Amino acid sequence: MRVVWLTRFGDPSVLVPGEAPDPAPGPGQALVDVAYANITFIETMFRARGFGPFKGEFPMVPGNGVGGVVSAVGDGVDPELVGTRVVTSTGGSGGYASRVAVDAAGLVPVPDGLDLDVAVALLADGRTALLLIRAAAPKPGERVLVEAAAGGVGTLLVQLAKAAGATVTGAAGAAKLELVRSLGADRVVDYTADGWSAAVGPVDVVFDGVGGTVARAAFDLLDRGGRMISYGLSSGAWSDVTDEQAAARGVTLLRGANGTPEELRALTAEALRLAADGRLTPVIGQRFPLERAADAHAAIEARSTVGKTLLLVGEPVGEGRAAQDGTGPR
Repeated sequence: MRVVWLTRFGDPSVLVPGEAPDPAPGPGQALVDVAYANITFIETMFRARGFGPFKGEFPMVPGNGVGGVVSAVGDGVDPELVGTRVVTSTGGSGGYASRVAVDAAGLVPVPDGLDLDVAVALLADGRTALLLIRAAAPKPGERVLVEAAAGGVGTLLVQLAKAAGATVTGAAGAAKLELVRSLGADRVVDYTADGWSAAVGPVDVVFDGVGGTVARAAFDLLDRGGRMISYGLSSGAWSDVTDEQAAARGVTLLRGANGTPEELRALTAEALRLAADGRLTPVIGQRFPLERAADAHAAIEARSTVGKTLLLVGEPVGEGRAAQDGTGPR
């Protein structure tokens, strides 16, 4: 089968296309013929320096999420699963491949009427966005700031916060502001500009996907009773705001982007249902062929991407509700 090998930690060139033996499903497993592989920002950090929850020995096949069709099952698995369109996590590695053998209990069926690329775009980001929204619980009329609002999770948070009745400001780079506005944001702001936070004004909720100095500036905007939840570090560093500093301001630092495997599968299924119903639309900004995984990583690190970046591995499967399309490599 076709794969991309991670040969060592380093720049994107350490991702090398190649081949590997086809996997066979063991007891309790399903074999998935992969159509799309998910890429997350944390995977670029793992590739660069081993940062994150993933483990493995070189050479290894990276990638923690795929979507495709079940082509075979192992002992103890319902044979009726064969032919089902699914998305699934891989357990931390093996996703940049044309076939994966995974725990059948972790499969999430893709609803009829939903394109498989949309489902893969929501595999990690959809459940993360739902976890964050539930933790922060924005109320009608509250003022919400979404950092990295043009990213995979940020684009979903803008939509979910608006659906909750909040007034949403989306912060992104200048070239991405119109996309954020098109998702329903009431206001947009270029957070790469000096003094950007002065244009935002007081807020009640901050979704921090950047960390570093952006997170600190966003924290300073929170009114008493406000909430801030950090879920990303696209700046390269987590927010340095402490619980003590927050308490002194009457602000709560929330933690809610984790869940049990069962909870995460249920949230993924919920995100897929929302998308199938037309209530949540991921932005797929870029699709790279599997063999160009290195280019995909380089684009993400250069901040030239919008929304979700996917690897096109096999033939697209099924017709249904499409994602909003950004601009990027096809």
